[in-house]
Amino acid sequence: MNPKNADSIEKLHNTKEIQSSVLYVLFISSVAAIGGFLFGFDSGVINGTVTALGNAFNSDNVATGFNVASVLLGCAVGALLAGPISDHFGRKPIMIVTAIIFAISAFGSGISASSAEFIFYRLLGGLGIGAASVLAPAYIAEVAPAALRGRLATLQQLAIVLGLFMAFLSNYIIASKSGGAQAILMFDFEAWRWMFWVELIPSILFLIGVLFIPESPRYLVAQGQIEKARDIFKRIAKGVEDEQIDEVKKSLHGDKKPSLSDLFISGQKKIHPIIWIGIALSVFQQFVGINVVFYYGSELWQAAGFDESQSLFINVIAGTTNIVSTFIAIALVDKLGRKPLLLVGSIGMFISLASLTYIFGSAGLDQAGQLALTDNMGIFALIMANLFVVFFGASWGPIVWVLLGEMFNNRIRAAALAVAASAQWIANFTITMTFPILLGSIGLSGAYGVYALSAFISIFFVLKYIKETRGVRLEEM
Repeated sequence: MNPKNADSIEKLHNTKEIQSSVLYVLFISSVAAIGGFLFGFDSGVINGTVTALGNAFNSDNVATGFNVASVLLGCAVGALLAGPISDHFGRKPIMIVTAIIFAISAFGSGISASSAEFIFYRLLGGLGIGAASVLAPAYIAEVAPAALRGRLATLQQLAIVLGLFMAFLSNYIIASKSGGAQAILMFDFEAWRWMFWVELIPSILFLIGVLFIPESPRYLVAQGQIEKARDIFKRIAKGVEDEQIDEVKKSLHGDKKPSLSDLFISGQKKIHPIIWIGIALSVFQQFVGINVVFYYGSELWQAAGFDESQSLFINVIAGTTNIVSTFIAIALVDKLGRKPLLLVGSIGMFISLASLTYIFGSAGLDQAGQLALTDNMGIFALIMANLFVVFFGASWGPIVWVLLGEMFNNRIRAAALAVAASAQWIANFTITMTFPILLGSIGLSGAYGVYALSAFISIFFVLKYIKETRGVRLEEM
């Protein structure tokens, strides 16, 4: 055989192997990211049901806020527990449990006859969301090659925004078919109940998908299951599996298995500084008020003078904008890096939030005491709100999850990510619970002024504390 032909055949064979590995990693990462889809759907489905829930359960502003925000308390607990439990039992078994929890919560939320029953099922769903918020980015970071890790890690955020979008879209379609969230749709059940039951479909798909993905190879190395880890590393990047295993072993610093005690500096009672940075990242991501748009979008735009149907459609537009901007992040995260995207996002969010603060602050009131935006100001508000979503979706939305999945070393990753994600859910709860109170006391302008201030402070946080992780292998963190 001609040596040139032999070389060509070998190169072709290697190319096919690389393509096969990339497709395999993409497949298992996508399955893990379905947890993110459910996270987004479960978070967003509440948006179109707030008024209906208040009427169904005779809730006041504070109780309505807790109906919406109760899921976030479950999220905080689920996130905190997911890391240590997955370090003990593995990433895959806990993802299976998470899928089952999502299904039970979706069904239970829809059959609830009282506020207490509804809150119970939402808290249960929160456990699933919190666990998924830790497990998906940790799993994806642990199976992804360094060169692809940023783009693959953004699958988590893409799945979240797709879940949000599908929740908004299904809410809009169901409300349009029935004539409103409180109207009867099918089998004498109100439309808002069907909005929750739609989530059963992705929950079952997630459960089936997880059954076909492997355990995290880095978790297997930590557990001493070297041969199983070698087989998986071989599927991910054939030819360097032994090198990968050696690097993981070194990064684990000895034979001791990871535990929560690793979060503290050896011999001291102080938490590692990198964990505080992760917590701050999580808190800033929520304090800019993004989830006010996604949880209370319908209420927000009705307060600004739009009717229910228009408000639900505006949610769909915001969801679409979020998806498009996340694709921008996917395209740029491994080219420009994490820090530049966060910085641009902070500046853009501050400008758009400050503009919304001005718009809502200068608007007049109608006879009912509601905001009355002129046509031009209404359009300007919609543009600024969607610009805010663009800057968030292209930066803080996905990049925070990328950084949380990769910034911690192998020994502390799951536990540290759990602490940071738990802090994120507590911050989310704080913002979500206080929005109806702020709306009733200082109005939309005051609420958005608080979020604008947070975006402004985040600029200086990024400049001082965030370090670039683009292209750095997990074992070098």
